[in-house]
Amino acid sequence: MTPPTDDVKNWMNMFRWIVKLIRDDFDVDETILVHTAVLETDCGLVIEQVEALLEIIGRSFGLAFPDGTLDEVVKLEELCMLAAWLKGLYRRPEFISEEFEARCRAANPGCS
Repeated sequence: MTPPTDDVKNWMNMFRWIVKLIRDDFDVDETILVHTAVLETDCGLVIEQVEALLEIIGRSFGLAFPDGTLDEVVKLEELCMLAAWLKGLYRRPEFISEEFEARCRAANPGCS
């Protein structure tokens, strides 16, 4: 079951929401879900699970992750920052490329 989104008001709330989602839906031990955790290697998610994770986040918050998201996002913290930015809750993450930024803005009018 997807956690409710009502309490997600900043990127740290987004981080906690995504941690709960990964813990509950993908049965990952919460102790390894730290900011620097790499989604595939540290969290043990396969690419299909990461894609499903993006789909759930997108559906839950009305976000569109553009093509190439998994080339830009590797760590849990990066995913949270990106999702929060797309939702308009955080500044543009420094780690994303200009080309990817343009694709994000085109797909998500709410990102600031």
